[in-house]
Amino acid sequence: MLTKLAALLIPFILIYGFYVQVHGDFGPGGGFQAGVILASAYILYALVHGVRRAQRLLPRKITDVTAPLGVVIYAGVGVVTLLQGGHLLDYDVLDPQHTQHAQEWGMFLVEAGVGLTVASVMATIFNEIAEQ
Repeated sequence: MLTKLAALLIPFILIYGFYVQVHGDFGPGGGFQAGVILASAYILYALVHGVRRAQRLLPRKITDVTAPLGVVIYAGVGVVTLLQGGHLLDYDVLDPQHTQHAQEWGMFLVEAGVGLTVASVMATIFNEIAEQ
């Protein structure tokens, strides 16, 4: 029963997490909230199917790459803005002709980096605690 309920819920949790991620620059939400929601889908899967099975689905070597990758994405956007003569995270310099687009893309990339890091770290923390 619980397995079937989780099978129904997990896709909706993932969809909602991605919605919060992409909608974060228009309203409440963003990378941190989306990362926690996405990680909660993984945690629900692990609680229902077992930690070992969940770890086969999302191995530690993956989260060991994706957690710092999110930080690199965030920092990379900042470095690009500096190299283009702006201030740190001054998105307008990404596309001076279309500053609205530059703001949207800059914010989206930064929030994507945050979401990737938060989801990866939350999954890793859960796995470490579950193995104790």
